[in-house]
Amino acid sequence: MTATVLYSENNYPDDSVERRIYGPDVRVIFPATSSSLADLSDADCAAANGLMILRYKVRREDLARFPNLKAICRMGVGYDNLDRAAAAERGIMILNVPDYGTTEVADHAIALALALRRGILLHHETQRASPPAAWRYIDDPLVRRSSVQTFGIVGMGRIATAVALRAKAFGFRVIFYDPYLPNGVELGLGIGRAATLEELLRQTDTLSIHTPLTPETRNLIGARELALLPKGAIVVNTARGPIIDIDALGEALKSGHLAGVGLDVVPVEPPVEPVPMLMQAYRDRAPWTLGRLVITPHSAFYTPQAWDDIRSKSAETMRAALLGPRAQNVIPPDSY
Repeated sequence: MTATVLYSENNYPDDSVERRIYGPDVRVIFPATSSSLADLSDADCAAANGLMILRYKVRREDLARFPNLKAICRMGVGYDNLDRAAAAERGIMILNVPDYGTTEVADHAIALALALRRGILLHHETQRASPPAAWRYIDDPLVRRSSVQTFGIVGMGRIATAVALRAKAFGFRVIFYDPYLPNGVELGLGIGRAATLEELLRQTDTLSIHTPLTPETRNLIGARELALLPKGAIVVNTARGPIIDIDALGEALKSGHLAGVGLDVVPVEPPVEPVPMLMQAYRDRAPWTLGRLVITPHSAFYTPQAWDDIRSKSAETMRAALLGPRAQNVIPPDSY
């Protein structure tokens, strides 16, 4: 064996996929059970050249248990749960899998937006009330024709690009804000571009968040930013919970400034008690949330096909990093 790869979680019935991808030159270790990195044996940690991470955090103090580590692969797109600075000090590569669930998350973002904007959730709630609402449409600012709306996107990576193309197909006017992309991206996609976040927000009726979580984007959208949105706007977040101040989001929805909110992510996952006001109101079925707020449990990425892609693509990424010919999907320590 020339390398050892340790999986921090065992999510699979066997190692057949890994054996096919890694080949005979890589030893694969799956833990019997684990609820955190602390459950991994010292011997396995010491042997690991590659570490596969799905849900757990890897902090500076955790790395001390891995004296021979060369690479950490986050089995997903986001890598905010990894201490990149500490890894860089040790010369440990950080890898991710940027292309496993692109279409799923894009579909989910559009589905949340349309379920709100077409009044599907609103009518669903009122028709199952006791007594049910009258058998007719509801005249509400939440319900608007796509072609009279501006669909604003924060961050224009792979998923956001897929969202933009879907929103265009549904007739939205699409604009985005991303200060890190070169000029001309908007021309290639046939959409608009805002020079500042404020410019984007002031004209956005349906806002969709697609930026990674970084020190720069944490709490990027707070009370001030939400107030810039036109009254009756909706907000959809399928990126990372801490990008939006969830308390400010709750107040904006409760006050009526926002007409609807769709979340696949929240600041603390899984949620711990006491949950934010917005989540508690959702659980309590507060009247101002009914048909206007939908929360899914960070499930936008999931289909059986995407789950299989996570497994195979992460193994391919780790193998390339440890055995060559060259590493792929390497995250620079100073990115963002």
